[in-house]
Amino acid sequence: MAGQLMQRVAKTGNNPFLRVVAAISTFAGWVSAAMIVVAVGITCQMIFVRAVLNHSTIWQTEMVVYLVVGATLIGLPYVQRLRGHVNVDLVPIALPSRARFVMACFTLSLSIAVVAVMFWYGFDYWHYAWDRGWRSESIWGVRLWIPYMALPVGFGLLLLQLIADMIGLILRIEAPFGLENT
Repeated sequence: MAGQLMQRVAKTGNNPFLRVVAAISTFAGWVSAAMIVVAVGITCQMIFVRAVLNHSTIWQTEMVVYLVVGATLIGLPYVQRLRGHVNVDLVPIALPSRARFVMACFTLSLSIAVVAVMFWYGFDYWHYAWDRGWRSESIWGVRLWIPYMALPVGFGLLLLQLIADMIGLILRIEAPFGLENT
């Protein structure tokens, strides 16, 4: 209901596919959290090097940016699994259960289509950077296919989680929008 704080995780039932996808999404969440911790550590090291040792830094800022952006993308499936994205449930609450189910199927289908396009173009962009041997223009000169890999990995895992959500919805393992029939 509106006004209530609900902590829900995508249900898997006894479905092996849903359990595997849940495990992959959880692992992606842990990887994302580790990337944030590493980014914080590098930021602290950069502050120490600049403020205490009075030296310049070469790779730290670029690495922190790549880690935080990568953590955001790789963490997408975990946030979806926890139902942590912004959700406005005013319309689903007002709908009868059948219409709520149809709306959930429609919104998941639309989400799957949009994320599939983003995955496709993310993969294409990553492959283009790999194929052309792109490097950053900084002194560090990192090979850009490495940080760009977060695009197809993150969107691919989010796509997988959305497909699992659709399967859970169709198999009636998960209620539409997490709202039990009222």
